Amino acid sequence: MSRPLPVRLYAGIGTFKPASDDRTDMSGAQDPPVAALFGLDAGLTVVFLLVAVAVFAWGFERYRTTFSKVELGVASLIALGILTVGVFPDVFVVLAELLQVSETFRAVQITVNVVFVFLLLYVMSMVNEGRTAVADLTRGLTVQQAALDEDAPEGSLYVVIPAYNEADTIGDVLASLPETVLDYTVRAVVVSDGSRDATTRAAREHDAIVVEHPLNQGQGGALKTGFEIARRHGADVVVTMDADGQHPASQLDDIVAPIADDEADYVLGSRYRGQDDSGNSLARRGGIRTFTWVINLMAKTDITDCTNGFRAIRGSRLGELTLTEERFSAPELIIESRKNGLRIREVPVTIREREAGETKKPGLGYAVGLARTIFVTWIR
Repeated sequence: MSRPLPVRLYAGIGTFKPASDDRTDMSGAQDPPVAALFGLDAGLTVVFLLVAVAVFAWGFERYRTTFSKVELGVASLIALGILTVGVFPDVFVVLAELLQVSETFRAVQITVNVVFVFLLLYVMSMVNEGRTAVADLTRGLTVQQAALDEDAPEGSLYVVIPAYNEADTIGDVLASLPETVLDYTVRAVVVSDGSRDATTRAAREHDAIVVEHPLNQGQGGALKTGFEIARRHGADVVVTMDADGQHPASQLDDIVAPIADDEADYVLGSRYRGQDDSGNSLARRGGIRTFTWVINLMAKTDITDCTNGFRAIRGSRLGELTLTEERFSAPELIIESRKNGLRIREVPVTIREREAGETKKPGLGYAVGLARTIFVTWIR
């Protein structure tokens, strides 16, 4: 019995062509080409390209919506494979010749893989939606822990402090806060983000609203919880500070003054206009400068320190910002403020070396996270 002759697939046309006309087996039946099985001829390559683009677009949209690296990565790999079939089909033809498989077998494989792709994307979408729902539920339940203050004073400033395993420093940070800043009454909000140490207990020893995420949500997630608490309490100004002692409370007046004087709606502290005692490495300082330049280029801003967590926001404008980032929130806040027309101002501040513990920022992952946050926030 003779085997079917190999099939040639021409990339420029997208059609299958037998190596010779002798394609019959002993029964005289011919093995139909893949194109014939799918009703495709010259447009086969175009179809593959369109499917590849559609798969990648799905992954990109999911990433913009949920920031799921898994969904984007899998969708990109699948799109690359489909693109290869459409543009460089000879790669698979060579494999087919080596394995001596027929066109029918290949057609079945394509059908099965297409079905598998859509099933995989569907399952990934459902899993990620479940994770997003859990995160939203976690933050919603945490916000409920903060009872509304019916006797809240006029002119309030809420200092939101996200904290993750900062039991050694959170007490000193809270103790350093003044009772008033430029006639605003100061109220601290500590969001313990799934801490495994005594952060919550240490914070509750001071006069502060203390809530706790049962699951870690990242700094961005903790800020969103704190922002919602401040907004529900009718905060006039919302300030964010780190829980590691790097932001001097003595400079709160400088951060808040442009908002109090109606000169700005979003005030960002800058170590490069002030003093940088953080002890950052040369590589990290260079990275901050680079990402700041990118934000200035893309969003037409004029800032010098895009990763500084010492900032103030006018409370009435906070609800206008679309905040979805759970890890790398600093660029998102800047770009969202710019897109929504908030007046942005930068003031000199001092960033000190953290008092205790270790930084929670990953190395290379931090740079990658900042880059994709800048791009996604800018394009959405």
